[in-house]
Amino acid sequence: MDSETRNPTAPVIPELDYSEPPTGSDRRAFMVRSAMATAIIAVGGTINPLFAQTPANAQPVKLDPNLNVVKQSKGPVMTLVDEFYKVGPGPSSSHTIGPMRITYDFYQRAIKLPQAELDQATALKVHLYGSLSATGKGHGTERAALAGLIGHEPATIDPVAVLDKMQAEPDKVYPVKLGTKTINASLKDIIYDATKGDFPHANTMTVKLMAGDKVLLEQEYYSVGGGFIEWKGYAPPEKHAPKYPYETMAQVIDYTKRDNISIAQLAMANETSISGRSEAEINAFLDKIIGAMRATVKTGLAAPTSTLPGPIKLKTKAGDVFRSAQAEAIPARKAIGMVSAAALAGSEENARGHLVITAPTGGSAGVMPAVLYSLDQAGAKVPDQKLREGLLAASVVGYLCKHHATLAAAEGGCQAEIGVASAMGAAMIGQALDAPPQVIANAAEGALEHHLGMTCDPVAGYVQIPCIERCAFGAVKSWTGYLIAKNEIPANRRVDFDSTVQALAITAKEMNSKYKETSEGGLAVSLTLC
Repeated sequence: MDSETRNPTAPVIPELDYSEPPTGSDRRAFMVRSAMATAIIAVGGTINPLFAQTPANAQPVKLDPNLNVVKQSKGPVMTLVDEFYKVGPGPSSSHTIGPMRITYDFYQRAIKLPQAELDQATALKVHLYGSLSATGKGHGTERAALAGLIGHEPATIDPVAVLDKMQAEPDKVYPVKLGTKTINASLKDIIYDATKGDFPHANTMTVKLMAGDKVLLEQEYYSVGGGFIEWKGYAPPEKHAPKYPYETMAQVIDYTKRDNISIAQLAMANETSISGRSEAEINAFLDKIIGAMRATVKTGLAAPTSTLPGPIKLKTKAGDVFRSAQAEAIPARKAIGMVSAAALAGSEENARGHLVITAPTGGSAGVMPAVLYSLDQAGAKVPDQKLREGLLAASVVGYLCKHHATLAAAEGGCQAEIGVASAMGAAMIGQALDAPPQVIANAAEGALEHHLGMTCDPVAGYVQIPCIERCAFGAVKSWTGYLIAKNEIPANRRVDFDSTVQALAITAKEMNSKYKETSEGGLAVSLTLC
């Protein structure tokens, strides 16, 4: 409409503003305001003068200082790969590996008591609280806890010979040696206690050594995610100072620029300086993790189609998806199918209660093995050294999420498990393919950002629906995050990794508790089992 035919009383519609928003402002909010102003004029309205105002400089959101995620985020990252990548039985690092480590720890404490006290012992009792009580039965928490009491550790246990046998013989009694005294323990000694209460952590449990009604030894423990455990009065072990002390990804990137090193090289330098071990020792551990990841995918893909344990009666499908993907003629479809099949394989092994790797958790145990599979001889054919470097870069991403937010679905929903695993996978891909540090950080950010808000709502309390398929989607998103980051101009990314981790922490804090591994919301209540 030209100036001669336009109604002179009609408001003038401004041209679209393609300029960048003011420095420090929220770009999305700025664009929404601009679009809203244009739309209001177009329909004959009047602009609210507030729309025309320049937004205030963006300020980082401050977390409540009383939050556990804040208290744990003081000082540089000190986590090590052998603490982070753990081998143990599925289906959950927080509900299986953690409780087994806890009861094994308690047993080691108990046998140090004077024999005169041990001679009075009559029973061991374990009380499960919060999420451990709400969904523990679907995770086999009682079997894991009993296994630790009778002397089994997660990394060396044979799940079939021990845990599956416990399930098949629920009334069996097991002898527990306390010096020269022997007492009996059984699944009846593992008590599913209160699901709601003012617990220090969503995964709280107590273990007691009893002499009749008298308590000889008692300890309160917390399974804080990823197989990590703490206890009342816990103090982290003393460690050496890191060569590159960092609390943020921004600091990591600054170090890599200053010293012209990769994220993997930075991680290795810290592993050796904090632990005092050699690079060869660190690499030997990483090789064990690589071997375990290969094994879980291989075993899962080779397993015949079967029904997973529990009331859902869910059929496995990793092998079927794998065979269909192999027959696919279009390369992109084949690649996605192969990654998905590998993730399903690892996650189904987890659901069976077989040995998996926490990366960062049992519930997300299909993601990183699938990424490794896609980089390994079945996919990109990168050498083992690149796989080691990939695991190191991925660990930095996982450490930062643990440091500032959470890895536990019981504390933060599935964004804390699948989201972090997907971000780690994106970092692993980028590092293994020699991407620059900023691209790696951007890849991890993208994968994590697009899992924010994901709830944990396991149907019937079992790590099956939606958990198994989520591993496949998370692994594919790892590649998506990397490919977007690789093909964009790194400096143009407007959302940084540290802001996204902060968003993870905030969302975890504000998420309704029924979406935090309690099976009280979402699919867990909308899906009816027949």
